[in-house]
Amino acid sequence: MDIKAYIQNIPESFLRFAQRVKEETPEPLHAMYVVGSVLTPDYNPACSDINSVIVVKEKEPPFLDFLIGLGKIFREKKVAPPLVMTADYIQRSLDVFPIEFLNFREIHHTLYGEDYLKELLIDDQFLRLQCEREIKAKLLWLGQVYLEALGDQRELSQKLTGSVTGYLPLFRAILRLAGHEIPLACNEVTAGLQQVLDFDSEIFLRLYRMKTTDRQLTDKDELCSCFSRYYQATEKIADYVDALSY
Repeated sequence: MDIKAYIQNIPESFLRFAQRVKEETPEPLHAMYVVGSVLTPDYNPACSDINSVIVVKEKEPPFLDFLIGLGKIFREKKVAPPLVMTADYIQRSLDVFPIEFLNFREIHHTLYGEDYLKELLIDDQFLRLQCEREIKAKLLWLGQVYLEALGDQRELSQKLTGSVTGYLPLFRAILRLAGHEIPLACNEVTAGLQQVLDFDSEIFLRLYRMKTTDRQLTDKDELCSCFSRYYQATEKIADYVDALSY
C-alpha cells in the first residue's frame, strides 16, 4: 500500500488548518497526521471530509476549546474534527480498537512530529475479535433499520448507502487476517474480499458508488433486491470471521 501518490490530494485549506494548530496550540503537541480517504484513489473533493489524528502530551480542555475555535473557521472547508489522543492512550487501546488503529497505521501521512502510527503492533487475536463484533453488529443493525423504515423507501435507501463506507476499515482488517495485501481503493478492497470469501461483493461497490454520487434507490423491487444482497453478503462475512481461529 503506497499513499505517496495521493498526498497531493490534501487540500490547501487543511494544510492551513494544520499550520494554525501547530503554531497557535495552547498545549504541547507530539504529532499530527492526515488519515483516511483523502490518501486514497476514492477521495472526492466535493464530498469527502479530511480526517486527522493529533497526539498531545495531555488531553486538556483548553486545547479542545482551541480546536472548537478553529473548527468554526474551517468546517466549511470539509475539515472534520480531529481525533485527539495521547501516546499512552494509543498503546493502551490497541486491544480495544485494533481495526481503527490498523487503518490509521496503513493509511496516514505525518504532517509533523514523531510517526507513532507507523510502529503500531496489532495483535491478530484482538483484531479477529473486533471484526466478529463489528460484522455481527452490522447484521443486527440491518434488520433493525429495515423494520424502522416502515416501508419508507427513501429512508431505507439513505441508510443503506450511508452505511457502506463503514465496511471498508473492517474489510481491510479481514484481508489482513487472511494474509492478503491491504489495498487503498474501495474497488480493490471489495475485489480482495471476493477472492477470500467467493461471495457477492459487488453490492458493496454498487452502494459505495451510489453514496459518492448522491444517488438513491427509488424502485421498490430494486431496493428490496439490494437490501437482500447486502444482508446476505454481510451474513457470509460474519460466518467467515466466526470460523477464524487465532
